[in-house]
Amino acid sequence: MNLNKDLFNLVVVAAAVAAVTAAGTSYLVLRYAPLGMSTGPVSADQARVEQITRDYLTKNPGVLVEMATELDKRQAAKQGAQQQNVISENADALFRSPLSHVAGNPNGDVSVVEFFDYNCPFCRRALPTVVKLVNDDGKVRLVLKELPILSDDSVAAAKLALASNKQGKYFEMHQKLLSEPGKANKEKALQVAEELGLDVDQLQKDAEDPDIKKALDEAKDLANKLNLKGTPLYLIGDRMVSGAPDDLFDQLKAKVAEIREKGCASTC
Repeated sequence: MNLNKDLFNLVVVAAAVAAVTAAGTSYLVLRYAPLGMSTGPVSADQARVEQITRDYLTKNPGVLVEMATELDKRQAAKQGAQQQNVISENADALFRSPLSHVAGNPNGDVSVVEFFDYNCPFCRRALPTVVKLVNDDGKVRLVLKELPILSDDSVAAAKLALASNKQGKYFEMHQKLLSEPGKANKEKALQVAEELGLDVDQLQKDAEDPDIKKALDEAKDLANKLNLKGTPLYLIGDRMVSGAPDDLFDQLKAKVAEIREKGCASTC
């Protein structure tokens, strides 16, 4: 349960009820007050309308559920429209940035963008699913966005992972950092790099390349624009899946097929 969301909905519903009550009171006054009569304070009418409203909602609590459901739908539609605009306006940075590593088929027909943190347990859980998608579908472009938001250790691991791209081992290092037990930090990343046969000294020098910082800054900026609340987040074209639900593979596969059939509603 999302307590903040539920509390927000209750407050909005309460405000809506208050608004209905106030509107009802105003209507009664304007409808039934004799011509020329002052429309000043009418506490009796207001109390009557409030009681009628309260009694109705008490007997028909489903109305409140309907109001909350409709509110959720409208909020989701508004958020969806905003996200579509963000995706369209930032399509090049999201899907075609030279700062992001592309796994799978670089010339594939559908791009799947993943925002992740090496210390995110849900990202680790999702890794086999993402790898399966790439292996099963030879036309998927997997665009990987390093978003180390959990700790300084995550930042250190991300910088070294990005640096491994210069030695042609990024996707291998990416998978090992997400799949092997233990915290992902500088020491762990260097250990993985050594296991993969990388030049560790050169790797540490490359990790300080200004392009590494640009890549991290770009991903963070995009995440803020998308109002990303956590990792992982997947963009399949301009469709979105967040977290690592049990049916993640089915969702990703379905959205890839949808993009192939219908294309993106916005630029992607």
